[in-house]
Amino acid sequence: MKRFACLFVLALFACASAPVVAEPELKTEDDKTVYALGLVISKQLSAFKLTPAELALLQAGLADGAGGKTPKVSLDEYGPKIQAFGQQRMTMGLAEEKKKGQEFLAKTAEKPGCKKTASGLLMETVAEGTGASPTPTDTVKVNYKGTLIDGTEFDSSAKHGGPATFKLDGVVKCWGEGVSAMKVGGKAKLYCPNELAWGERPTGLIPAGAAVIFDVELVEIVK
Repeated sequence: MKRFACLFVLALFACASAPVVAEPELKTEDDKTVYALGLVISKQLSAFKLTPAELALLQAGLADGAGGKTPKVSLDEYGPKIQAFGQQRMTMGLAEEKKKGQEFLAKTAEKPGCKKTASGLLMETVAEGTGASPTPTDTVKVNYKGTLIDGTEFDSSAKHGGPATFKLDGVVKCWGEGVSAMKVGGKAKLYCPNELAWGERPTGLIPAGAAVIFDVELVEIVK
């Protein structure tokens, strides 16, 4: 959690002393780089789950700090509170994400043809395969797309140039279990609760505690 304080320090030094422009024009490479720096900072601060009103307060703190103005609060007094504040927001965000996932999966489980396994994985067959089924330790070639429950795509084989090859005991649990139940040539949707995916650990575009969906086509069992 010490990184939260560091992120705020980074943000203070990254802010330009000029007033923030609502819709800046990215004319030069430096303009684009500074804008990219803002995107990086926004991702680093995403765990705080700041509201629009709180973002305005953050902006005011950035401007005052970079502009050399007298702070409205004592950094010695409130700086140490950042860690506890960040932890609280992370806990709240995790609980909200888990709740959203549970509600989504409960509705999905009611879909015709959607099967729930003992582990909690929901599996919907899109097209039946005609080949063999892989074992949990096999290596497979697949086409896939991974999305969040709101439809945001976080990964796909198309992004990497075509079918991908994975060892089933080296991937997240829901993937290994789901693909092991498929046959070569088959297509399926795998609805994964967070505990069968990345759990409480945020990964890239995947929030901590998020349920995820995989569209999978089993192309081949690699021998």
